[in-house]
Amino acid sequence: MVNGKKRKPLDWPLILFLALAQLLQLLEAAGGGERLHPLVLVPGSVGSQLEARLTEGYRPSSLLCGRWARTRRDKEGWFRLWFDPALLRMTLLYSSELDDYRNAPGVETRVPHFGSTLGLLYRDPHLKHITEYMATLVRSLEEIGYRDGENLFGAPYDFRYGLAAEGHPSKVGAEYLRDLKGLVENATASNGGRPVILVSHSLGGLFVLQLLNRNPPSWRQRFVKHFVALSAPWGGAVRGMLTFASGYSVGIPGLDPLLVRDEQRSSESNLWLLPSPKVFGSSPLVITPERNFSATEVPEFLEEIGFPEGVLPYKTRILPLVERLPVPKVPVTNIIGTGVKTPERLVYGKEGFDRQPEVVYGDGDGTVNLASLLALASGWGRATGQWLKVVNISHVCHRSILKDEAAVRVIMQEICEINSHLMGSSATETSIPHVHCSAPDLIATRGLLDSYHRVDDH
Repeated sequence: MVNGKKRKPLDWPLILFLALAQLLQLLEAAGGGERLHPLVLVPGSVGSQLEARLTEGYRPSSLLCGRWARTRRDKEGWFRLWFDPALLRMTLLYSSELDDYRNAPGVETRVPHFGSTLGLLYRDPHLKHITEYMATLVRSLEEIGYRDGENLFGAPYDFRYGLAAEGHPSKVGAEYLRDLKGLVENATASNGGRPVILVSHSLGGLFVLQLLNRNPPSWRQRFVKHFVALSAPWGGAVRGMLTFASGYSVGIPGLDPLLVRDEQRSSESNLWLLPSPKVFGSSPLVITPERNFSATEVPEFLEEIGFPEGVLPYKTRILPLVERLPVPKVPVTNIIGTGVKTPERLVYGKEGFDRQPEVVYGDGDGTVNLASLLALASGWGRATGQWLKVVNISHVCHRSILKDEAAVRVIMQEICEINSHLMGSSATETSIPHVHCSAPDLIATRGLLDSYHRVDDH
């Protein structure tokens, strides 16, 4: 009721029609599929299909693991790791001598479908109804003219591995960045020299940011038109501390978190996702009867939970990597979900870390805390020459941002705008216009709040 008068109900059919009309106008301005900028999708953690093969050197840690590994192999011995009990035994090992991570003895792994979106549609193609990942987003991209292998590409990776700070080897992670760089270059070459739009989800955003900043400005200007990051954990997440302390069931019903805790602790990428001191500061995140732990005390936290072997790689390989968020000097759109209760503090009792804690919730997307989601806006506030647009989607979760109808519509609108506004400009252009989203009534009714940040030279 406004000024004593009832507000008229929203005309949803008209609003949806106007939103669709805006998208079609943007697509028409972009010239259709033949003139779209090529697009590369970079998934998040557990967003890639991962396969393994066991050799004679493998020794199962239990009879159950060995039996499952034998019965689920294909003719060449490969079996899928996701949603397979064998996953619970597929640990990584850190070698202090090599200063790098590797598979357990007797285990070979591979990531199928690199370069294609096929490996990103579902975590398990045999269980589509419960393992959908990017299928909805890919269908929406195809509707505006994108075609797999032509101007649409996928860049899956072994999500157990991460990257290391300068001066430290990272064999698997470095190989992935080389492959991703080659994919970007080939996508540009096969699409008339048009630079690529990089679209990442979650952990994939950290890989993309490293790709950009490990290549010279001339490379970025030539091959990258825009970076669109979805739900990126720029400063890690408190949930990462829960994973290391008590295990995390990753949403699988009936799975005991303690059963997967050791394997999750062995994952290099999980160390990368611990809350960073730069973003979370000295606020207590884990509370125990004996002492509290903040993001500045992660090494002590790892010791306390009984994982001292994680201290050295965290301090030498990960911490220097997360202490800064370098400016890539390419246009960045950061799309996030907020308004979902997200673990912000973990309170443990005298039972210790083998019991799940009492969780104090704060704002975020259900997985990543708001401070981490917005770390680019706060971290780049004084940078020069960097364009950043932040799109805040209210009440959309970390993973549902890829499937929620309204969220996908916003993502598609951003991609259409990138193609439309920048089409015909030179590949060296590194700034984008200050634009407003179309169909504002639709956005307002879904609680989508848009904030735009342009950082000019001072």
